[in-house]
Amino acid sequence: MLNLDYGVFQIINHLAVSEQFLNPLMIFLAEKAQYLFFAAIIFYWFYPKAGNRKMIVEAILAACIALSINGEIGHLFYRSRPFVTHHVNWLIPHDKNASFPSDHATAAFVIATAIWIWIKRDGWIWLILAAGIALSRVWTGVHYPLDVTAGMIVGVSIAFAIHYLFIRFEKMTKFRDYIIGVYESVEGNILKKTNMLKKR
Repeated sequence: MLNLDYGVFQIINHLAVSEQFLNPLMIFLAEKAQYLFFAAIIFYWFYPKAGNRKMIVEAILAACIALSINGEIGHLFYRSRPFVTHHVNWLIPHDKNASFPSDHATAAFVIATAIWIWIKRDGWIWLILAAGIALSRVWTGVHYPLDVTAGMIVGVSIAFAIHYLFIRFEKMTKFRDYIIGVYESVEGNILKKTNMLKKR
């Protein structure tokens, strides 16, 4: 399995030489595209559409759990980065920490899946971006294909599991709605005070 994984890694990572014109895009996806998911969380939270804030609560909770699981997996099954063990086309700086599974792939896929569960049309776009991030992490030499595949599996699985738990357990749903209600109450009071100050 690991030999096959390394073989696929070599094929993808060699594209950094044979298809150099794509390197700027891959570097952006590997280093910066994750911030688009942070922007998505803010956008959907403040976009006035029913269900968006419930979706974001699920996405954030799922992301926290998924990344915590990654941390435990990384301790139990430590794997060095490709650039530590092999000669690779290494395009971005990175710490020499655990490679398996990929936190970038996990975070991208858990949020993209949470969005897909609630808003299919938007979700497909975010899933494609998540796949681009996963590919770029191999392309730039900081992850093996198995690392990003495991990250994808963890992210997708946890997103669905959290959504199922909210459907299955009424107490979780009530707590989520309570948190959103408290926030919206505070938000409403701030907006009222702001409007009052503007009118003076």
